[in-house]
Amino acid sequence: MTGTPRTLAEELRTRTDRGLAGLLRARPDLLNPVPGDVTQLATRAGTRASVVRAVERLDRFVLQTAEALAVAPDPCPYDTLGALMGGDAGDPAVAAELPRAVAELRAQALVWGPDDRLRLVRTARELLTPSPAHPSPTGLGPTVAEAMAGISPGRLQEIIAAAGLPTTHDPVTAVAALTTLFADRNRMAALLDTAPAESVAVLDKLLWGPPYGAVTDRPAPHLQWLLDRGLLIPSGARNVVLPREAALHLRGGRAHRAAEPVPPALSPATERDPQLVDNAAASQAFTALATVEELLKEWDLGGPAVLRAGGMSVRDLKRTATALDTTEQLAAFWLELAYAAGLIASDGEADERFAATPAAEEWLQLPDHARWAELAAGWLAATRAPGIVGTSDAKGRALAVLGPHLDRSPAPEVRRRALALLAALPPGTAVPASAVLARLRWERPLRGGAPAAGQLPADDATAAPGPADDLRSRLAQWTLAEAELLGVTGRGALSTHGRALIDSPPDSTAPTPAETTAAATRAAALLAPLLPEPVDHVLLQADLTAVAPGPLRRPLAEALGVLADIESKGGATVYRFTPGSVRRALDAGRSAAELQEFLAAHSRTPVPQPLAYLVDDVARKHGQLRIGAAAAYVRCDDDALLSEILADRRAAALRLRRLAPTVLAAQTSPDQLLDGLRAMGYAPAAESAAGDVLIARADSYRTPPRTAPAPVPDGPPSPDPTLLAAAVRAIRAGDLAATAERKPVQAPAPAPGGFPRTTSAETLATMQAAVLTNSALWIGYVNADGAASQRVIAPVRVEGGFVTAYDHTSDEVRTYPLHRITGVAELADDSV
Repeated sequence: MTGTPRTLAEELRTRTDRGLAGLLRARPDLLNPVPGDVTQLATRAGTRASVVRAVERLDRFVLQTAEALAVAPDPCPYDTLGALMGGDAGDPAVAAELPRAVAELRAQALVWGPDDRLRLVRTARELLTPSPAHPSPTGLGPTVAEAMAGISPGRLQEIIAAAGLPTTHDPVTAVAALTTLFADRNRMAALLDTAPAESVAVLDKLLWGPPYGAVTDRPAPHLQWLLDRGLLIPSGARNVVLPREAALHLRGGRAHRAAEPVPPALSPATERDPQLVDNAAASQAFTALATVEELLKEWDLGGPAVLRAGGMSVRDLKRTATALDTTEQLAAFWLELAYAAGLIASDGEADERFAATPAAEEWLQLPDHARWAELAAGWLAATRAPGIVGTSDAKGRALAVLGPHLDRSPAPEVRRRALALLAALPPGTAVPASAVLARLRWERPLRGGAPAAGQLPADDATAAPGPADDLRSRLAQWTLAEAELLGVTGRGALSTHGRALIDSPPDSTAPTPAETTAAATRAAALLAPLLPEPVDHVLLQADLTAVAPGPLRRPLAEALGVLADIESKGGATVYRFTPGSVRRALDAGRSAAELQEFLAAHSRTPVPQPLAYLVDDVARKHGQLRIGAAAAYVRCDDDALLSEILADRRAAALRLRRLAPTVLAAQTSPDQLLDGLRAMGYAPAAESAAGDVLIARADSYRTPPRTAPAPVPDGPPSPDPTLLAAAVRAIRAGDLAATAERKPVQAPAPAPGGFPRTTSAETLATMQAAVLTNSALWIGYVNADGAASQRVIAPVRVEGGFVTAYDHTSDEVRTYPLHRITGVAELADDSV
């Protein structure tokens, strides 16, 4: 196409295939469904929903450029735009970056036209144009022509006379003369030199917005001076507005208080030894694994109940936080992390409760670095935001951990971008969180710190945002904190394995789950040498404790966890042996000899005598009393011991009575009887109906197979290259069908709608000739639903009343019944 494009569709039609693919990649919502031709693509690109999404993804300087175009003349020459962005004095940084901003707006199909006639898409102009209800982020008011629309011709003549302009009986000419005056720097400066100081002070207050003010029925003399000269124009019964041209003169031609052509620097930077950073991150990664493992152990027999509205209750969250020895907010993070990795879920039963999944068993058997990879991959892709647990939604409902309504679709993008900013720094470099947040606000001002267009307070349009209470900033803050907890960062700097975690293939803005998992696996391989090696021994102490000098191998840790209680954790875990813990091991089916052998085999020090005596003493008493189900009974060969129990006042609650010299009956359950006698200092054992000792080895409770929660996408997914190429071909083919030049058809006039009309014989003959010459045809086609359409096809075979052809419109081979083809016409030789 030659000449200046008159519409956005015409400009899109001149783009290369790569240019169209770039537009579809930047705005994937335009692909659903694939536009039939370029005209449909341009129409869809101008819809409000699509434009809002595109504007929300602009960085601050590109957005400022679009805002300047919204208050500039339409069309706007490039030089005029440069003056609005850089001011009368100019700004080298703005001049250097403005071509990039305009090119970005062009690529997004928000701006079109040559440089001497730049046009902002109408919908974007409507979104960003100032009005009393929606002041512009620039702080500028309406133009003189717009503000003067309601002024009577007589009053208009009075205004231009007071401004020193010649009177005219034509209101249009009067408005144009006043506009020219305000845009003339020298004449405007001379006019303001005569203004009272109070009048100048009023203009200074309205200068950067909001441009609207209020006056009384009898304005003060300094306000009347401004009203008489059109520097303030009535906009209502008692409201006035500073016209745009006058404000631009006072601002030195700048549309914004301060243009921001370059992003804020990530500073101050703190240099640290990369090895120290990696070691700190690896230590925290190991702590994260231990915490999740402790959570699974805590829920081994089943977790808390699921609330009717979904999620965990506040009481259960507090109980979980106590078990993990952490705060409730951190407990919410660990719970959501395990949930995102598919390790915990609800069981879906009638009395629904949370529990570990079968995948948790497989996870526990993996090496430490592989377990970390699954947690990291789940965290990076999750859209759930544990940071909002405890807050309320729009309807005032409290948001519960593991419950619904915790998904925030921007979360994965924010996580990746925040970590990518750290990855851009030299290894071992840390920066304050405020610097990362400032950069993210610059990159996405409408999704980060600033309200949506038309809502930004115009009196401080370019001031730094206040406290980070918007979603994107909060997500970034949580990302930095969670990355430290998970061991992705160490001491505020991104670790070596953290860099590998966010490594994505080129041109991949939203990695697939497979790509995320692969990156996590590569990161885990770098983490593996930094994690401590599990040990297979402990150091037994004379004070009935055992010290594990490092992480224990899993079978040893599980066995020792039954035999002893964990007293403290850290670099070395301390276990304490008590009568209760030894009895627990005996209840699990271990004998005293097996316990002594286990301790001797796994201790680098001899078994202390106090510990050996403790094991033997508890084993000697264990099972001397036998409890079974009658309601419950106690059996013992030593009748004196039973008499002692009956005489003990602490046994009153058990309601015991003697049935025989060696048997007592109880009016309580066996479990309550066991707990009651143990609380009195005895060591009873449960027995079966056959009289055998029951081994109290609880079975683990697991949910049915569950998958990790699917992330909630933030809009349409980014299209892959194959889809982009197919979409561009389909758009081109549809455009060809709508715009290709046709040869005259020797047949009756085309039917309504412009479709060709030929007889059946002519249609068949033309089809057969096209098969022989391998040429394309333009056809009219009516489908089974009666919907008519036009298509460009290349016939391949004609037989049995059907034509098989390559359809350029849909970019596929299709078969058409000949009786549904309304007509056929040959295309011009250079059309395909």
